[in-house]
Amino acid sequence: MLTTQQIEDYRRLGYLAVPNVYSANEVAELCRVTDEFVEQSRAATAHTEMFDLEPGHTADAPRLRRLKSPVKAHSVYDAALRHKKTLGIVSQLIGEGLRFNGDKLNMKSAGYGSPVEWHQDWAFYPHTNDDLLAVGIALDEMTLENGALLVVPGSHRGKLYSHHQDGVFVGAITEPDADFSNAAPITVPAGGITIHHVRMVHGSAPNTSGKPRRLLLFQYCAMDAFPIMGVPSWDAFNATVLRGEPTHEARVTEVPVRIPLPMPERAGSIYEIQTQLKTPTLGRKAG
Repeated sequence: MLTTQQIEDYRRLGYLAVPNVYSANEVAELCRVTDEFVEQSRAATAHTEMFDLEPGHTADAPRLRRLKSPVKAHSVYDAALRHKKTLGIVSQLIGEGLRFNGDKLNMKSAGYGSPVEWHQDWAFYPHTNDDLLAVGIALDEMTLENGALLVVPGSHRGKLYSHHQDGVFVGAITEPDADFSNAAPITVPAGGITIHHVRMVHGSAPNTSGKPRRLLLFQYCAMDAFPIMGVPSWDAFNATVLRGEPTHEARVTEVPVRIPLPMPERAGSIYEIQTQLKTPTLGRKAG
């Protein structure tokens, strides 16, 4: 569980690194299953509903940069989502009633690995309040050299930046005066977790090391945070409940909102959306 100081740090800075949340055996099982999916991706020649591929991916040298919706793909990821220690930590930050609203496994293989340009998750899925956060489970030690998550401390309490370019949503901050100069890496050993607020400005650079960086990401929401873009159905919405009882009462707070529309012609994962960006700042273009 988190200490009072850690909770205060999250409120102030907008992020945390918490070591030793998942055991060595749990991490090994997550890695084993992940390796199986990388093997399966050899047969893919283009992005699929499950696989998002790195440029240069081939059957002989599979380069899988994202496993989409891993919770649906395998029970070991579903168990990681519902991990008792993780839910306990998240509940300390956004309340006992919890939903999830997305999951992905981002992989940066040794020596390459697409960057993710500066963005705020809030730009993709605004809600009636901002008690939302993302938890990243480090399957490998996460270092600056292998593409650790980069965050701008305190930015979760600042402005919502435009993620539009020429009137189209491109999934990255496009305001020329945005300042990333005080960005800091979140480093954590394998089995630890990263936590960042939904309005946190963050991104990641390419992997320049000889070691992989695999980060399993889960998005958690307070029970009374409702998506402004709507829900597919009441039953489907409540199927995302992890703790507590569903409510019909949305808590509405004064938060900045921009609607992530219209989408670019080349939509898909954030990697694909960000290829539209004219001036990337965290490395080569993402696709």
